[in-house]
Amino acid sequence: MSYKVSVVIEKDEYGYYAYCPELQGCQSQGDTLEETLANIKEAAEAYIETLSPRDN
Repeated sequence: MSYKVSVVIEKDEYGYYAYCPELQGCQSQGDTLEETLANIKEAAEAYIETLSPRDN
């Protein structure tokens, strides 16, 4: 099954920070944009796997 979620990425002096507004508490970070995108994708996939079928 495939899902689409919004991802917000912000840059600061330490690197990048990303979060998914629809997935409460789903966030990640990275030193580069590419690393941050990979990390938030992994975090979102893990978050969705933990949801019960009626939560989807």
